[in-house]
Amino acid sequence: MTASLENAKPASASAATTPLAGEVVIPGDKSISHRSFILGALASGTTHIHHLLEGDDVLATGRAMAAMGAKVEQTQVGHWQVTGVGNGGLTNPESALDFGNAGTGVRLVMGAMVGAGASGHCIGDASLSKRPMGRVIDPLTQMGAVFRKPDGSDTDKLPLQLDAPARALPLAYELPVPSAQVKSAILLAGLGAPGQTIVRESHPTRDHTERMLKLFGADIESHTDANGVEIRLTGEARLTGTEIIVPGDPSSAAFPLVAALLVPQSKVTINNVMVNPHRNGLWTCLEEMGAQIERKNQREAAGETVADFTIHATSLNAIDVPAHRAPSMIDEYPILAMAAATARGTTHLTGLGELRVKESDRLSAVVAGLRANGVEVEEFDDAMKIHGCDGQVPGGGVVETHLDHRIAMSFLVLGLAAQKPITVDDTRMIATSFPAFFDLMRALNAHMEIAGS
Repeated sequence: MTASLENAKPASASAATTPLAGEVVIPGDKSISHRSFILGALASGTTHIHHLLEGDDVLATGRAMAAMGAKVEQTQVGHWQVTGVGNGGLTNPESALDFGNAGTGVRLVMGAMVGAGASGHCIGDASLSKRPMGRVIDPLTQMGAVFRKPDGSDTDKLPLQLDAPARALPLAYELPVPSAQVKSAILLAGLGAPGQTIVRESHPTRDHTERMLKLFGADIESHTDANGVEIRLTGEARLTGTEIIVPGDPSSAAFPLVAALLVPQSKVTINNVMVNPHRNGLWTCLEEMGAQIERKNQREAAGETVADFTIHATSLNAIDVPAHRAPSMIDEYPILAMAAATARGTTHLTGLGELRVKESDRLSAVVAGLRANGVEVEEFDDAMKIHGCDGQVPGGGVVETHLDHRIAMSFLVLGLAAQKPITVDDTRMIATSFPAFFDLMRALNAHMEIAGS
């Protein structure tokens, strides 16, 4: 066992004798939760946050904002309040800001630091320290920031010292690769810049930052045409604290959703799921595969649409997933691959290059895990072909998760529909995004066991 797995908590999942059934509420969305802490800290007054995702990644962002002067406190489980310092009021942290495994957290907070003129040392765990930061560093450098390392090594990776400008420079920037994190970092930095900061993207990405900036009172507008989307933010605005009810995370909902589809005779209701047009790729794919998914009780929360879903077990058919759908479901490809493994026919997934620079090389991890469990799959540079087993996934293998929470949860879901149990080598990192995963799945009759517990 490698050093990183010395204290590992393997787990296995197997087909139960009863179908999945029940009604659950999904934990708060991770993207909204990160932004609630950040914008609450940058606003004047107090922001009240309800249904916050209390995962390790989000809490790291909250600690970072507290270290730079905001008052961040939990009032009860899932409920927090942030007393902000006002736009531009962040102070230099006294010690390093440790983001753990939170890639979204570090990239967005660096943008906020540049806009507020706060300098600091940003660090992360071993996994985060391998992930590229260049896409964020490039535009933030153009806005006046300086990134450096004491030893002069590659500044594309953490740890990094960020020296913020006294006043950020406005920027007009065209994203070379669709990325909501890069877009958001630029917009957060633009809050401290005079005039307008403009971001252009050829393909729309998730727009949570734009929606939430409006909630806090920022002057921001978006325009879509044949060339893509242009977002314009007027800087040096006064943000005002507000109340946020965090909608359920569609990326977390994906696991019980697919599990209910795959386990015969299941019927599951999932409540309070965010329905955002830039996060609906998985739902679109599953419906094209023939999934029986009912939407009801649609409503608004935190500037977003939410709804409840009832899912019936369905025999799925293979599809071709177009590359342009990737921005709307980049985190959901691993769980979609599990659905494809059980489907009838060959599913072709393209435009997957971004998966290679997530918490792990998710493309290779998915391919290796499927092969270990008897599924035929072909791997390409930015694509894969999954030859579905028509409901007869052999299973019986051990999956190397590479400390990636979505790989672990995806293969545990597949284990519920496999002929033999599927084991994942570690589950500790699931707490970064979905601390209640096992409790929620077991409440639906899922047969999952953590070794030693």
